[in-house]
Amino acid sequence: MTSIPETVQVAVRIRPLSHSEHRLGCQSVTEQVDRGEPQICVRSSELFTFTHVFDAGSSQREVYETSVKSIVDKLLEGFNVTILAYGQTGSGKTFTMGTSFEGKYDDGIGIIPRTLNDLFDQIGEQSSEFRCAVTCSFVELYQENVYDLLSYRNRFEKMVGIREDASGVIIPGLTEVPVNSADETLRWLIQGASARAVASTSMNKESNRSHTIFTLTVRKIRNNQLVTISKMHLVDLAGSERSKKTRAVGDRLRESIHINKGLLALGNVIAALGSIKNTKGYISYRDSKLTRLLQNSLGGNSITLMIACVSPADYNLEETLSTLRYADRALKIRNKPMINNGELTARDEIERLKAENHELRTTLEQFQTAPVIVSKNERSVQKLQEQSENTLDLIFRFLPIESAGDFKQKTNEALHRYRKESALWNASDNKN
Repeated sequence: MTSIPETVQVAVRIRPLSHSEHRLGCQSVTEQVDRGEPQICVRSSELFTFTHVFDAGSSQREVYETSVKSIVDKLLEGFNVTILAYGQTGSGKTFTMGTSFEGKYDDGIGIIPRTLNDLFDQIGEQSSEFRCAVTCSFVELYQENVYDLLSYRNRFEKMVGIREDASGVIIPGLTEVPVNSADETLRWLIQGASARAVASTSMNKESNRSHTIFTLTVRKIRNNQLVTISKMHLVDLAGSERSKKTRAVGDRLRESIHINKGLLALGNVIAALGSIKNTKGYISYRDSKLTRLLQNSLGGNSITLMIACVSPADYNLEETLSTLRYADRALKIRNKPMINNGELTARDEIERLKAENHELRTTLEQFQTAPVIVSKNERSVQKLQEQSENTLDLIFRFLPIESAGDFKQKTNEALHRYRKESALWNASDNKN
């Protein structure tokens, strides 16, 4: 087993000058000191040292192999993992992460597709020792509201909210889809990304107007006993913006304000965690939903890699320096990575799944009290039942049966009732 990094790892990626920057006559003022060395120089005077630095000629494969691959290995060992892309709008975050993957495999695919291929390859190699059950979820934070990008519900129907339990920060009712291959998982990524809020600004033709978190949950089972439960958060942050440059007005301006508010809260958390004077002080995670969702990633038990994406152009000098200083503070954050032992987390996992099933049951009961609406939402009822069964399946396939016996009996009775009620609703619909 390789060593476990206790501080947040930071990789900086310098993108090439864009076509618009070339047209403006911009000059490159940001460069890697020596290829292969983790140092970056700005204006030939300001020097920063990070865990990794990638210049404009670095390939997607090089970024992944050098900074990410070893972290994916840790996920299967039972550690929580976070990979976080940060930078100004148009700096290459989504390209680097691969959040906009469209199904074509080439040299340009980003971190997420490469991670999934590696993960499922390793799961296949370990199949004689362990069985691994993997689920994925996809969350969007848009104007401080939380949306489930994998839900059958309306794109603009907000989630219940963010809560905390013994296992950490959770989103009750969040869709978690069981997946068995990289290709299957990528189809869900593509589906979710298609619903993400995107708009054109003067800085970026396809500017993401929201933060997204694509999460993989891996449960390792041996002899029907849960061995470890670990999560990987793949975070694509919306770009920091200056309204004078983006020329944002109306909806774009409001979006920009919310984006910068969330990033400011994240910056405050990073500054507080990185401060020697504040090692035992108050950390303002609750100032933003973004920081609440990333609470375990920054100062918690996760192995965390921040990828800071920057423009080399003199036109973006101020934003580049801001990003590098932000990243430099993140280097000082100390986490407490630990293996999430299944014996210790099984009870918490049952409680989480119970809560999720309760949310689904409540929604189904709402349909029961509104038969007129049900006839217009037959597909929604069916999806709710499928999701409820998936939730139960997670409990009874991935956890020791004896630890959830009573719950199994009760929930099976509930499912029987739901199916019976659904048959009555369908019969009523047919009469109408």
